[in-house]
Amino acid sequence: MDALLEWIQSPSHLKKLSRENLPSLAQELRERLVETVSQTGGHFSSNLGTVELTIALHYVFNTPEDRLVWDVGHQTYPHKILTGRNALMGSLRQKGGLSGFPRREESVYDAFGTAHSSTSISAALGMAVAHKQTGSQRKAVAIIGDGALTAGMAYEAMNNAGNSPYDLLVILNDNDMSISPPVGALNRYLAELMGGRFYAQAKKLGEQVLRNAPPLFALAKHLEEQTQNLIQPHTIFEKLGFTYTGPVDGHDVQGLVDTLQKLHKTPGPQFLHVVTRKGKGYAQAELDPVAYHGPGKFDPAVGLRSAGQSPVTFTQVFGQWLCDMADKDPRLVAITPAMREGSGMVAFSERFPSRYHDVGIAEQHAVTFAAGLACEGLKPVVAIYSTFLQRAYDQLIHDVALQKLPVVFALDRAGLVGADGPTHAGMYDIAFTRCIPNMSVACPADEKECRQLLSTAYTLDHPVTVRYPRGAGVGTPVDADLSTLPWGQAEVKRQGQGVAILAFGPLLYEALKAAQNLNATVVNMRWAKPLDLQILKEMALTHDRLVTVEDGTRKGGAGAAVLEALQDMGLVKPVLVIGFEDEFTEHGDPKVLMKDYGLTAEGIAQRISQQWPDVQSTPMLRRVV
Repeated sequence: MDALLEWIQSPSHLKKLSRENLPSLAQELRERLVETVSQTGGHFSSNLGTVELTIALHYVFNTPEDRLVWDVGHQTYPHKILTGRNALMGSLRQKGGLSGFPRREESVYDAFGTAHSSTSISAALGMAVAHKQTGSQRKAVAIIGDGALTAGMAYEAMNNAGNSPYDLLVILNDNDMSISPPVGALNRYLAELMGGRFYAQAKKLGEQVLRNAPPLFALAKHLEEQTQNLIQPHTIFEKLGFTYTGPVDGHDVQGLVDTLQKLHKTPGPQFLHVVTRKGKGYAQAELDPVAYHGPGKFDPAVGLRSAGQSPVTFTQVFGQWLCDMADKDPRLVAITPAMREGSGMVAFSERFPSRYHDVGIAEQHAVTFAAGLACEGLKPVVAIYSTFLQRAYDQLIHDVALQKLPVVFALDRAGLVGADGPTHAGMYDIAFTRCIPNMSVACPADEKECRQLLSTAYTLDHPVTVRYPRGAGVGTPVDADLSTLPWGQAEVKRQGQGVAILAFGPLLYEALKAAQNLNATVVNMRWAKPLDLQILKEMALTHDRLVTVEDGTRKGGAGAAVLEALQDMGLVKPVLVIGFEDEFTEHGDPKVLMKDYGLTAEGIAQRISQQWPDVQSTPMLRRVV
């Protein structure tokens, strides 16, 4: 049969294939992934690694009636292709197109919306309990990677599930990778399990033979308990109450079908250990799965290559600052929850290995670990995405802020992130950090200021978040020194009249362009907490109207802080708060989305004119590049 993939519009079509056709389908599916992701960008090596597993799951299970819950979900492109979305793959991660992650509103085959790690087992267990309670015969399957298995939530769920009678299958996709190289005791443990295949096969065969002779079987079980440690370590999964199967070859699609068919009929909590290779089938991705984890567009014939000198990003500014400050201060310790590359810490990890700590996908641990370091006089810097700090909110309040410990939080991906969509959006951190006592919140407007505010945060005696967006800013030259800026002090960048625009973060430059057409004053606020009350009062007394601009949510954000401060000072003044509305942002090109949400110079000027029609705006001039 030719062009198997074009013929398959749903898993029901897949089930009509003979098993002999499945390897050919896997090859076609892999070619389709290379074709589409090279054109759209997106997660690549993780999807190449799950091709055979995805085929086998839909071949054996009755989806969408049976529920597949993909952990993180960045490996679900094959799943999308096989569930009727093949023709839409060209729209992947584009505005109005397919999400890069599972979304319930996108397809009935997406049983649970994901994008943050380690949630699949909890969700699938909830589904299994619901199936039992409602008398449904549906199956619940969680597919989780070895990287995601480093997070405590996965073990909380397994601890609950293993002590239950519910039918739940947990599949560990073990590719020896998360995003950064894997770390921790669990990774070493899985490596040891890999060496126990002979033991597992021998045990299974022996049990089949001895079950016909109960006394001998009982004796064998006793001897096994006494000698098992000499052959293979006890599996933690069995200790948690799961029946363990594996490891099995995750690229043998027919073998996977055999295994899944048996487990499909087996009651109770089951654990299947599948070994795959990230980047499978595309040589360069196999050699460097980290580089190909989430590439942009590329030529499949040549792979990734430099397209010339790229602008310096905020992430790179942080990475260089981190190394420079570490050179100066031996107390500095850097921590990341499995995001070394994404947070710009590769150079630091190589230059200061004893002061670099990748704790795995364990944000809660990362924050409290930093608190412990700070208690003993070290200076911890936690590099973490804004969206992932949400996962450690209790630790941020209870373990760091309550004790007023001097921990610096470098919040990458603040504001709109674009193609990764609402699950990765970083527009809530101002709101959820400024309400915490003892916390300061810095909002650098450009690359130079980012470095300066990181240095400032490092000198303070309490916790500070320094938030900055993904990608490059306006391209301000970055000094090599470690100079600081005054804590809690703003700066007037443009003097106008009538309207004063108070800008927080990178939108300062859009505010400056808008102000030219409105003859407005512009203030670079720099700090969402503490606010510069002196400048705020001055602006309120010398201007008729105030406008706040931020790349965060309006609800509880920096603009709300300005309103609170004015009220506390007894000043009544018309204030327009511009930011993201009370809704989740969609995925797409960041420039297009910023325009849609009115956060460009044109959008800001238009909002002001709509709010106050007497404020005249001249036509916006095109930016000269």
